[in-house]
Amino acid sequence: MLTYLVRRLLLMIPTLLGITILVFTVMALSPGGISAQTLIGGMDMKPQEKQALLNYYNKRYGLDQPAPLQYLHWLNNVSPIGFVTDEQGKRDGFSFSKGMDLGTSFQYGRPVSDILAERIPITLLLNLVTIPFTYLIAIVVGMKSATHRGGSFDVGMGMSMLALWSIPTMLAGVLLLGFFADVQHFQWFPTAGISSREAQDMPFLPHWEETGFVRGFLLDRLWHLVLPVICLSYGSFAALAKLTRTSILENLHSDYARTARAKGLAEKEVLWRHVFRNSLLPLITISAGLLPSLLAGSLIVENIFSINGMGQLAVEAVKGRDRELVLSITWVSGFLTLIGYLIADFCYTLADPRVSYD
Repeated sequence: MLTYLVRRLLLMIPTLLGITILVFTVMALSPGGISAQTLIGGMDMKPQEKQALLNYYNKRYGLDQPAPLQYLHWLNNVSPIGFVTDEQGKRDGFSFSKGMDLGTSFQYGRPVSDILAERIPITLLLNLVTIPFTYLIAIVVGMKSATHRGGSFDVGMGMSMLALWSIPTMLAGVLLLGFFADVQHFQWFPTAGISSREAQDMPFLPHWEETGFVRGFLLDRLWHLVLPVICLSYGSFAALAKLTRTSILENLHSDYARTARAKGLAEKEVLWRHVFRNSLLPLITISAGLLPSLLAGSLIVENIFSINGMGQLAVEAVKGRDRELVLSITWVSGFLTLIGYLIADFCYTLADPRVSYD
């Protein structure tokens, strides 16, 4: 197992390199490319000030160099080992412990690591709430549909899941805001953000005070997450519910299930001890690709609900041609995706003891 883990971690390095090279190439081949001129274009500055800023960007980030050298310069900065450079971009020797430097954002004028430290927890929170919610609904609906095959519940949920899966995320987000957060309709939920300003000063748990009920920070955060989580999860649990139903039906009529019934086991015991565990394997396979799809869906959901997460940050970075920020977001998203695939591989061993990586 340890050998397999080390091998997979080492394989992440060329994979991440390929992802960042592809994104950098697209940016370099886009109109205007990656240059200091595109960053200061449109600024109302004096010629001397504009030239000074142009020279600073060129020295600091090597934007006047060819695209391959720019990428190598960025790669040297983010690598924990490599050449040490000063603020003017001059090499100051080779080091095996120089640490990672994600650079400074052109657009925000702040270290990229500080910006990511603020935004990554928000996107991870959305996804960590969405994934269990998605699988819980998918397994419950799929299990009941399979055990009541052809019944009214099975037919009704089949049609409902197909309809949900067909609705675009952008349309669903706009409709949820329009009906459940607008003053002209229900206004049950907030329109933006993941917490209110007042909640920052509240205790963590809800409680009663002399003035009345205080919802607390936790309840306020959950209240803000309802619509974004629904918008992120409905398409995924619709597809997973159909997959769960198909997988359980296939295993219910398998030889080992009939053998278990012949031994006198109750139908519930056959379903939960034998059929359900083997039916998890396709769901684990899908879960490996669920995290990347949720990260991609966050781009839309975070912009619709004005959530300052990785999705909204990626859109702003691409619009501003912020090379350091775009490449860092690509690197982090790719790393999280590969970790998701690695976790899915280990979940196989939990669901099926026959799977071994020794």
